[in-house]
Amino acid sequence: MATRSLWRSRARLVVAATAVVGGATAAAVATSDNPPKTLKLCTAVPIRLIRDTITAATIAFDYEYSLWGLPEGSVERSRVKHEVHSRCAVRLQELCFRNGGIYIKLGQHISQLEYLVPQEYVHTMRESMLNRCPVSSYDQVCEVFKKELGGKPNEIFDEFDPVPVASASLAQVHAARTHDGQKVAVKVQHTHMTDTAAADHATVEFIVNTLHWLFPSFDYRWLLDEMRESLPKELDFLVEARHSEKCLDNFRKLSPQIADSVYAPRVHWNLSTSKLLTMEYIDGAQVNDTKAIKWLKIQPNDVSRLVSQAFAEMIFKHGFVHCDPHAANLLVRPLPYGKMNILGKRKPQLVLLDHGLYKELDQFTRTNYASLWKALVFADATAIKENSIKLGAGGDLYPLFAGILTMRPWNRVIDPSVDHLVLQGSESDRSEIQMYASEYFFQISELLRRLPREIVLLLKTNDCLRAVNNSLVLQTLTRTWAYKRIGSGLDWLCSKLGFDQRNQSF
Repeated sequence: MATRSLWRSRARLVVAATAVVGGATAAAVATSDNPPKTLKLCTAVPIRLIRDTITAATIAFDYEYSLWGLPEGSVERSRVKHEVHSRCAVRLQELCFRNGGIYIKLGQHISQLEYLVPQEYVHTMRESMLNRCPVSSYDQVCEVFKKELGGKPNEIFDEFDPVPVASASLAQVHAARTHDGQKVAVKVQHTHMTDTAAADHATVEFIVNTLHWLFPSFDYRWLLDEMRESLPKELDFLVEARHSEKCLDNFRKLSPQIADSVYAPRVHWNLSTSKLLTMEYIDGAQVNDTKAIKWLKIQPNDVSRLVSQAFAEMIFKHGFVHCDPHAANLLVRPLPYGKMNILGKRKPQLVLLDHGLYKELDQFTRTNYASLWKALVFADATAIKENSIKLGAGGDLYPLFAGILTMRPWNRVIDPSVDHLVLQGSESDRSEIQMYASEYFFQISELLRRLPREIVLLLKTNDCLRAVNNSLVLQTLTRTWAYKRIGSGLDWLCSKLGFDQRNQSF
């Protein structure tokens, strides 16, 4: 009976999706100022919606049917759940590639949610999403140039390489040279993003909300909230340009001690629009490429310290945080005009790329986030609970929240004998956390639903930085340095806000 009901639900989803969009197509084309473009959009969206619906219904059915009747906590349920996670991760991956656009962005986001979603999803997405992004043809690039700057690339620039040096989910980057001889990087938005972004968001919202209505335990509405807020900003390259300038201005004003060590490419405003961004071209090593970093006479440990310090300054001092610091968005080069030390090593400069996704943190959030990290360092269970609740985790899910932040199970989070300043947990810790991600799938979903959006993005930032540091650090950071970074961030914030750490009150 349950099986027939689920299949009927799947059929209803497909029929409803087809009916919702099919009837509007003719009317939209008839009233459009650009009928060919509208027809293309109106024929593409129903296909994508039906594709979404079938995939979502199949995933939901697989979970409900495969786990039906298996006791919670049983070995058989764990084995079957692992198999279902693996099958459904592949289905979601295939959907993202077939639809493209914001679906690629969604898949990349999932690939960075390590220890927040089951590892089967993370591994499946991570293996493909960053390396198989769509590439726009040169004709499509010329179309964007004509619309945005009024000419072809070889007219706007003295030189323009038609082959992109990099491609991402929303745009691709070309090397070029201005008429006055400056080498620049030109970021060009994929043409289909303009056509389908709004419709894609609407179809994803329809599917997620319908799935939650049919199967209340499948609640991914928190993803919709994040997409609704972040996607329009990421699609407006002028917002990205303003973010990059504000970021550097914050370092100059609030963190002058490391301002020279953090850089963002200079924007050519006269050659930039909302869909085309021209920036200074920067040569450097990707932050996780230790071989290239050493070739530049830079110590990977120095890079790790700089990355951690820069983001501690952004989080605790600036309240304006780059929320997409994966390895492709962080370059390293020798500090300009810096000299080698007596050992022949040079100081690093961190170059921040892709400034589309930032989050502002108010004083309340910064204070409690800093206090939470202090409590985690000292294994203070009472303060961990108190500050987790203040940040929105609730009195029931705060142990899960602490585990996600530290990459440790709760019993080790509050164990005073554990060195809580060690950067990376043990293999047993990692295995246990991965088991939690699979076993407590629905609790994690509920935690992400209830947390404020800025905290969810901080979790993503935390995971990205952990991955970067793990690739750089050859030996554990000393306790002295690590405590200095966390402690100084909290001390600075508290001194500015008049906050008494000893009494934990204003």
